[in-house]
Amino acid sequence: MIFLLISPAYAGELTGGLGPQIPKATGQPHPEGNAYMRRWHMSMMKHDRDLTMYNGDRGIGASIGKCFECHAVRDEASTPVTFANSRHFCRACHDFAAVKIDCFDCHRSTPEGVEEPPSHAAVSGSITPLMPDAEQTGSLQAYLDALGRKEARK
Repeated sequence: MIFLLISPAYAGELTGGLGPQIPKATGQPHPEGNAYMRRWHMSMMKHDRDLTMYNGDRGIGASIGKCFECHAVRDEASTPVTFANSRHFCRACHDFAAVKIDCFDCHRSTPEGVEEPPSHAAVSGSITPLMPDAEQTGSLQAYLDALGRKEARK
């Protein structure tokens, strides 16, 4: 009896599972398999990012935009939810594992063609502009000047 109370199978029946509740995809299964994708998706995304950013290869088949063709979670109005919504596909595992996602500070979190507010990344932190404004530039320059003076005194 005690074994049944502490077994994972019994716990799974009570809580709906011990892991995150991953939304079902709508497309074809991954050729590599779901277990492979769950384990290696970040390495694959970094590899593809490097090919795009450093080699200029824009023909990457595994772009983040392609993910949402199958992994867009829809709300009651059948509109894909943004990353700000706790039901977003990526958040299922990342919230469970307490892993911060910063992809959506720059990338969209919904399929192409879905209107997405600029504040979609509010959950992962404020959106930082790529170019600092004049006040930030002045503060940065003052800091760098102070560092230079400090180094010159040594």
